Amino acid sequence: MIMKRTDGSGSNDNVSTGVPASFAFDRTTVERFRKSFPRARWSDQLKAWFVPGKTAARRVNRWMEQELAGSSVHADSRGRDAYAFDPIVSKYLFVHQDRLEVQTPYSRSVVKVMRDVPFASWDPDRHAWKVPYRSYEQLHRRWAEIEAAALRNEPEARKQRAAQRQGSPQELASRAHATERRRRRYPLDPNDLPPLGRPVMTRGYGVIVFIGCDGEPVDGDILGSQYADLPDHHDYVWGRWRPAALDELIKTWPSRTKTEIGDALWWQPTLDDLRVARKAARGLERRRGGV
Repeated sequence: MIMKRTDGSGSNDNVSTGVPASFAFDRTTVERFRKSFPRARWSDQLKAWFVPGKTAARRVNRWMEQELAGSSVHADSRGRDAYAFDPIVSKYLFVHQDRLEVQTPYSRSVVKVMRDVPFASWDPDRHAWKVPYRSYEQLHRRWAEIEAAALRNEPEARKQRAAQRQGSPQELASRAHATERRRRRYPLDPNDLPPLGRPVMTRGYGVIVFIGCDGEPVDGDILGSQYADLPDHHDYVWGRWRPAALDELIKTWPSRTKTEIGDALWWQPTLDDLRVARKAARGLERRRGGV
């Protein structure tokens, strides 16, 4: 950014072209800055150093890049020392000369934690998280959580949990719910039917599109076992539905206010509801297209 500074009187008699330079205060950094820019002066108005000159912007940018590179080298050196003093010993951590790598079975918990590690980045080619040494202390603090989540998602651990769930009430309930969802039906109040062919939000299935309602009554046992969260003072009928397509979700106008659900069975989706539905629909289209 090129600026013109005056003597404060509003006159342009004493004008200099230059740029402001600001950085975190550190005495040694200021000394290096003053040595590189002896004509720089502190500006109370800008709350920054003012470097005069037509080439000031280029010179300041170059100095900033050098300072950043130098601080990164110093931070990486400290991180290597921290690793040497208190190393993480784990089959999920791989040590390289210029970086650390974290490779674990897929886990949403691991992804969430790694995103909080400064400067960590995902390498899709190596299927690993790259972590510079400067972030080692942050990684070390989170490592117990990372390793625990990775162990939970090992194939053998997942198989063992699946075997333990086999035949359990939770597994049977999950299967019954999945079977019911595949029927693509939903209880509706015959006196408050949703618009057909338009995406609406529901309690159990998110944003869907109702395609018909022939008045078939809902059996009380099914209502109690699969739709226990619905109000029990309606004589429900079945509504038929299908998933909303991405183009329909994009065209749907969101509700400006969040709906107080109460006894409502369906309502106009909010922007947050539509974002979730659009993301799922976009992923489904990519999988179908082989992308």
